[in-house]
Amino acid sequence: MLRKIILSVLGIALIVGAFIFAKSLIDNKHKPKPVIPKVVKTVLIDTVTNGTIPIVISANGNLTAKQRVELYSEVQGIFKTGSKLFKPGEKFNKGETLIRLDASEYYATVQSSKSELYNSIAAIMPDLRLDFSDVYPKWQAYLNGFDLNKSTPKLPEISGEKENYFITGRGIVSAYYNVKTLEQRLTKYRITAPFSGILTEALVTEGTFVRSGQKLGEFINPAVYEMEVAISKSFADVLKEGESVSLSSLDKTKTYNGSVSRVNGSIDATTQTITVYIEVKHPDLKEGMYLEANLNAEKIENAIEIDRNLLLDSQEVYVINDSLLDVISVKPVHFSNEKVVLKNVPNGTVILRKPVPGAYAGMHVKAAKSKTSTSDSIQ
Repeated sequence: MLRKIILSVLGIALIVGAFIFAKSLIDNKHKPKPVIPKVVKTVLIDTVTNGTIPIVISANGNLTAKQRVELYSEVQGIFKTGSKLFKPGEKFNKGETLIRLDASEYYATVQSSKSELYNSIAAIMPDLRLDFSDVYPKWQAYLNGFDLNKSTPKLPEISGEKENYFITGRGIVSAYYNVKTLEQRLTKYRITAPFSGILTEALVTEGTFVRSGQKLGEFINPAVYEMEVAISKSFADVLKEGESVSLSSLDKTKTYNGSVSRVNGSIDATTQTITVYIEVKHPDLKEGMYLEANLNAEKIENAIEIDRNLLLDSQEVYVINDSLLDVISVKPVHFSNEKVVLKNVPNGTVILRKPVPGAYAGMHVKAAKSKTSTSDSIQ
């Protein structure tokens, strides 16, 4: 009996609980949905003021010495030790000996030929005294000034036809030019610095045997450098010699002033670029340094410059009208690595200064307040 009473009470309790739960669900169904507050993004803006925008072309390249000499030997011999070592980094003044080869054997040959020339002229002196007494004094003076230890002096000027036949018939002229040829070759055993500079490459050392045609090293002038850059052909008409150029290291820690020294007269058919040479001087520069150059190419009137990421793929930019984003069509006229120059943007137009994530036309925005004003002008 007691068991039936307990089961009845539990059944009634379950029915009452189910009724209360069902009533609760019905009441919650008719509650109004919560209102999500409207989010208005704060943006940075600029007010457009069209003006003159200078076009700066960025290019980069390696420095090379404007004066450079590759040293080659035209004769052969043993490389003799000089007053300075023939090593990279060694400095030489203009006219100093870079390389000196042992020319003792060849020097003896030159002296022998000079002696033969002297003897040939001395042998004709008696005939000159008898048959050409008027020209005898100048030939006698030539012999008196002949020094085997010095360069062979130029032959006296032949004044008459008979004198010419007599001198050339004895082989004097041919012997003279033979001696001058040997003397000229003798000078090639000593290579001097054509300008003050520094040795950047040395392929031989003292005491080695040098062969004719062998490369010996490289010598440069470290005072003036050039950088070769390739520029788009569209700037071929505006780039001129003497234009100032700002150069900087890749880490932007150092800047240098240069100028356009030469502009190539032809355009590369493959890349459609024109080669420009920039001259720069600075004691800190070294050959092979990698620099970035900024060239002033031209100026564009009635334009503005903005960040490239503000320009949409549809050639449009976002503007702000009555706290709403909108888009207008623009005309890009020049792109750089980070900036773009635009035309057809009316003065007074309020545009974004920084991109807004998820931006769309019709989006509600408000301008960020600054200490001075709510907007700045852009040009």
